[in-house]
Amino acid sequence: MISKILIANRGEIALRVLRACKELGIATVAVHSTADADAMHVRLADESVCIGPPPSRESYLNIHQIVAACEITGADAVHPGYGFLSENAKFADILEAHGITFIGPTADHIRIMGDKITAKKTAESLGIPVVPGSDGEVKPENAIEVARKIGFPVLIKATAGGGGRGMKVAKTEADLEEAVSTARAEALAAFGNDAVYMEKYLGKPRHIEVQVVGDGEGNAIHLGERDCSLQRRHQKVWEEANSPALNVEQRMAIGKVCADAMKKLKYRGAGTIEFLYENGEFYFIEMNTRLQVEHPITEAITGIDLVHEQIRVASGGGLSVTQDDITFHGHAIECRINAEDPRTFVPSPGTITHFHAPGGLGVRVDSGAYQGYRIPPYYDSLIGKLIVHGRTRVECMMRLRRVLDEFVIDGIKTTLPLFQDLISNQDIANGDYDIHWLENYLANTSA
Repeated sequence: MISKILIANRGEIALRVLRACKELGIATVAVHSTADADAMHVRLADESVCIGPPPSRESYLNIHQIVAACEITGADAVHPGYGFLSENAKFADILEAHGITFIGPTADHIRIMGDKITAKKTAESLGIPVVPGSDGEVKPENAIEVARKIGFPVLIKATAGGGGRGMKVAKTEADLEEAVSTARAEALAAFGNDAVYMEKYLGKPRHIEVQVVGDGEGNAIHLGERDCSLQRRHQKVWEEANSPALNVEQRMAIGKVCADAMKKLKYRGAGTIEFLYENGEFYFIEMNTRLQVEHPITEAITGIDLVHEQIRVASGGGLSVTQDDITFHGHAIECRINAEDPRTFVPSPGTITHFHAPGGLGVRVDSGAYQGYRIPPYYDSLIGKLIVHGRTRVECMMRLRRVLDEFVIDGIKTTLPLFQDLISNQDIANGDYDIHWLENYLANTSA
């Protein structure tokens, strides 16, 4: 059994993992940069180790420092959270070589799903529906031929991409050359790899993702889906579980497809299979081999603690539940609270002068922020997540409206006012939106 877990992350997710460890009676080690010495997870951990200066590459991405921290403290496992090293196969390999348990999938599965072309081919072989697209990498010399076979408009995407980087749309043949060259340049700058591939561009899809968990021995379950269609620049802003666009039959059908695929793959740990959904059809886009930012809404409607499951599987204890044990209760919404101007989205680091988190039935706030905490300018602007659960979507929305009025964060700008606007919008109330809705809304309201 695992006796001590080093949490190789920061912010709200580090605190989230720490709480799960404490509930399981497992000792914790927090690592931190010099900028995060006063972070809440550092204060609450059993031990803490400073692993470097503020830049991520010198601290949270420094594999040697993290392994050294494990050896110094005697940590026999590492939970990577999300981001940073959570989907780094080399990191997983190095930990294994040192006899340290990586709380996540195998390095091989991280590699397979980390390359978009390989992931798509693997998904197709496992029976997961995919977006029509190129068989592999697209070069400038064959781009026209491939695009004509797929049919315009097309989407060019980086094979090693994520977060919308290295992604361009070509609506016509005239747009294609520039789109391919720009995507390749962006991919090289962001990922050190200029390889791109091509897919059919869907006009008004929703972003639907299915939560899966496997034990690595051929057993796997799904925990329903989340709707993550409200996005800005390919970054999720508001997520719901379950999706207002799906019925029970669709939900269970796509969930079974994903669970069956993970059984065949013998996947280990938590993962999320992401789709574009349009006109009743699902199209695989990628799989994230880690815990998602939005995992709390799945926990809210299922009652299953995903971090507990990750640790249990990594310890060799298998899954705590079967598919027949999973039932869905009510509706949940998550709002990502960022330290940003709610109109321009310019980051707003600084000191929080007043912090009051809302409460009440069905309300959860995942945040490492507190009054007097100084938000450093070096990292992602996410400072917290507001999760609200209700028996129905209507009840959930009414509760969210009340809770947003209670939430107070002073001293910095946050995206709380954006959610106060969204909660009053009729399209949002009706659940009638797609992946382009939010950007169109922001463009129209700022005009």
